[in-house]
Amino acid sequence: MDTLHDSGNGGRIAAIRRFNRFYTRKIGVLEQHLLESPFTLTEARVLFELAHRDGALAKEIGAGLGLDPGYLSRIVQAFTDQGLITRKPVPADRRQFELALTAKGKQAFTRLERASHDEVGKMIAALPAGGEERLVAAMTTIERLLGDEAPRPEVTLRTHKPGDMGWVVQQHGMLYAREYSWDISFEALCAEIAAQFLNNFDPVRERCWIAEMDGQRVGSVFLVKHTDDVAKIRLLLIDPAGRGFGIGKRLVDECIAFARDCGYRKITLWTQSMLLAARGIYQKAGFVHVATEPHHSFGHDLIGETWELDL
Repeated sequence: MDTLHDSGNGGRIAAIRRFNRFYTRKIGVLEQHLLESPFTLTEARVLFELAHRDGALAKEIGAGLGLDPGYLSRIVQAFTDQGLITRKPVPADRRQFELALTAKGKQAFTRLERASHDEVGKMIAALPAGGEERLVAAMTTIERLLGDEAPRPEVTLRTHKPGDMGWVVQQHGMLYAREYSWDISFEALCAEIAAQFLNNFDPVRERCWIAEMDGQRVGSVFLVKHTDDVAKIRLLLIDPAGRGFGIGKRLVDECIAFARDCGYRKITLWTQSMLLAARGIYQKAGFVHVATEPHHSFGHDLIGETWELDL
């Protein structure tokens, strides 16, 4: 199938291109010179690389920035003529040149860096409350998804706070409808579980953990009292943005450790046979599948499974 003519992909492609145009205008790279400096965007990128590398080879900078060798050669020559850089042949290969900023070049970079810092400062100062965190989180997500060597995101676990239950219910309803076509009765069940947890919360023997990645909620799990000796895991969820980072395992491990500290003798849970990722997490944690129950729920014929872990 031609993805360019697929209605779903077409809309996504258009949205990405629209964002690219918007962001390009926002940072001003369509202007002839960057931040009212004498440098184009590409020249500024070369300056940045030289300022952060000792004895960089022209070939390495060109490869790192994806520049045409001829284009880079013209930039290097211009910088040399302006007294911004020094250029000396590499003894082992006289065809290669080692580049370094001169004192004048370092001053030029410092001015450019300060202007860039001030420009971004003005931009975020105009954002509404909480806007800075949301902006940085969104940019980090873009960098992580599109970058070949993006930094691994920071994942933290915390206990629940006001507003989390609404997020848990919303994400369960939305994700299971989208990924498994479950109907709204599942969201109703999640809302009942969340309300029951808040109304009867025992902070000594019960806990909710919310997983955050780069400050954004991406997962949840509950450990609740089932009997005096048995705890129950409920509402384990990993948002697609948080998958692949071991968050599900961390959440279940927290449940197990907490249950042991509380003196429970067993943990039980109820899941569905088609939820393969969750079943895999439970199995690796030592849970054993002890019962199967076919049922019709959430608009589908399902196979419910009970899993247990002896502590």
